[in-house]
Amino acid sequence: MLEYFKTILSKVSFDRWLFEKELKKAINSLVPDEILNLRDWCYEKFSHMYESILDKCFPQALV
Repeated sequence: MLEYFKTILSKVSFDRWLFEKELKKAINSLVPDEILNLRDWCYEKFSHMYESILDKCFPQALV
């Protein structure tokens, strides 16, 4: 599932709203270890575009 969500996020990264929607869906579907992996990957790949979205979504998932 993790690789699936990485693919989806890459494909919707052109749209801020879709990216956030799919990121939330991924966080709700993955287990904690996968969420940490996804977080690291997202910050590496998308922080230049969507750092505020990443900051907003990931703390909620890791609490």
